[in-house]
Amino acid sequence: MSKTTYTKITAKIILITLFFTLTGAFMYGEYMKKNAISTLSHEDAKKTSMLVFESLYSAMQKGWTKDDLREIISRLNRVDPSMKVDVYRSKAVSEIFGVIEKDELAISKNQDIQKALKGEAVLNISGSSFIKYYYPVIAKQDCLKCHVNVKEDEVLGIIDVSYPVNNLKVSLDEMINFFIIFIVIFSFIIFLAIFVEFNQYILKPIKNFSTAIQSITKSQDMTKRVEVNDNIEEIDSIKDVFNVMLDSIEYQFYYDTLTGLQNRRKLTEKLEEKKSSFLIIINIDSFQEINDLYGNEAGDSILKDFAIFLRENIFGANSLYRLHSDEFSYLCDKITDIEEFKKFASVLSEKISQKLFKIDGNSEVSLSATMGIAYGYETLLENADIALKIAKKNKKDFLVYDETMYMSKEYEKNFEWTKRLKRAIEEDKIVPLFQPVVDNKTQKIVKYEALMRIMDNNGAYITPIHFLELAKKNKLYHQLTKIMIEKTFKKFENLPYSVSINISVEDILNKEINRFILDKLKNTGMGEKIVFEIIESEGIENFEQVLEFINKIKIYGAKISIDDFGTGYSNFDYLMKLKVDYIKIDGSMIRGIDTDKNSQMVTKTIVNFAKNMGIKTVAEFVHSKNVFMKVQELDVDFSQGYYFGEPTDNIV
Repeated sequence: MSKTTYTKITAKIILITLFFTLTGAFMYGEYMKKNAISTLSHEDAKKTSMLVFESLYSAMQKGWTKDDLREIISRLNRVDPSMKVDVYRSKAVSEIFGVIEKDELAISKNQDIQKALKGEAVLNISGSSFIKYYYPVIAKQDCLKCHVNVKEDEVLGIIDVSYPVNNLKVSLDEMINFFIIFIVIFSFIIFLAIFVEFNQYILKPIKNFSTAIQSITKSQDMTKRVEVNDNIEEIDSIKDVFNVMLDSIEYQFYYDTLTGLQNRRKLTEKLEEKKSSFLIIINIDSFQEINDLYGNEAGDSILKDFAIFLRENIFGANSLYRLHSDEFSYLCDKITDIEEFKKFASVLSEKISQKLFKIDGNSEVSLSATMGIAYGYETLLENADIALKIAKKNKKDFLVYDETMYMSKEYEKNFEWTKRLKRAIEEDKIVPLFQPVVDNKTQKIVKYEALMRIMDNNGAYITPIHFLELAKKNKLYHQLTKIMIEKTFKKFENLPYSVSINISVEDILNKEINRFILDKLKNTGMGEKIVFEIIESEGIENFEQVLEFINKIKIYGAKISIDDFGTGYSNFDYLMKLKVDYIKIDGSMIRGIDTDKNSQMVTKTIVNFAKNMGIKTVAEFVHSKNVFMKVQELDVDFSQGYYFGEPTDNIV
């Protein structure tokens, strides 16, 4: 389909508009011309006819004959060769003054003369170039002296005046009005044409283009391209440029710029299809030593050559990926037998070790590689990576992943975290951060919650999700609780706020922690500031011991809060028995409460029950204004979440 351009569209608008406006102007001009000729000719012919009549009337008063009449008419016709004058007498005049044969012949054949004899002036314009006017002579009082056989207002005869249309003048007002109307109509047509064309060829294509871009942006699919079929060369050109840009972005997004291979992101998306496949990760051994020895430029050259080598030696090179630095990957869904794939890996390993890679014109280096293999549908990349690490550790050319490797990996992970946790305790890296809790009515901070973190060597904070369960398994958990209580009490010793400290039922049942808490309350006198927040989610089996602990801390003015109410053991039955002061509504209900009707209904039930029991309610995970407004509407007492502040070690 042929394309057009905005230059062509503009020319088309102008030409079409010009054609219609000029056609309109020509037609209106012709109308004006005919109208002017008709009006002016009528007036001119009437005046001429009246002059002819007066000339004849003057001669008639002196007494005239037929010959006199012909002579006068002949003389009038000689005044202007282009004008012709003739006179026809009515029947009444012929009865007195004699019949003229040519008059009777003309009257019998000419319908215009017959019409004029009835008293109506007749004007004929032939082809806008010749005028023929029949003027009826009406009998007046003076005429009755000679024409005794007629009455006043009867027709005595017809004066026939014929002349060409020359030098007729059109009214200046009419011309001005014409051009005003012409300009208005012309401007309107131009505007209408531009509007229609502008919408069709500019606004609509741009809107379609914008919609296509928005669709790509919303889907976040880097493989999509803009398709706009508007047949506009400029839009088509912009589309091509934009698609080329997307090609470039897609290439940078999905391809490694050094080797030209697809990257880890592309592999990850491919694995999301969950097809049964074999995945092999190929890691060049001791590649950092090559960089250190020969330089990064030489290292980059070797990586490019290694990528070329893999393309040449692996069937299906479009399934090759560079994961990072010295690590490559190959995804295969053609081979179905693991033994066959092992043979492939063995051959590839041997070929790599036999290949010499050039560093410069004179030097070469040999490489070796370690490979991890995984197959199936799920977690191929993770499993192949585990196999690779174990193969490196055991100095194997390659290993195929099995489940025992995962257990080994988990053990190593736990072992590393245990060492890291112990080191954090020894180096005093267990720290509390404090998140504000606000009064929903005043929106002012009234208390804080102490949250445990590990500070790493870079000053970043690690949350308990990474280490808390491991701490319980390694009997470090109660040590963490003591550190949190000690540091939180010290922090709030001179601050005008209350603070919540998380403890578990396991802490309460532990005699050492139980005694530590009671001694801390007794020795500091800070009980009125402290709220112990029970965080366990399983049922309380040793209910009497927990209730005994609560009664003891309340002697010192401390309060009790139930965390994540609405889940686990946090039910109404426990509330009535444990004499709690606060309940914290589970964040899973608060997070989407502004739109979730079920969450609103459950929260309202909890709030109503708590108020009847004299218990204050706290909404956690309040992350937006809409959520906060809904929490206020449901009459929750306090709010906590990132909308008011994230956990910090700095309390103003």
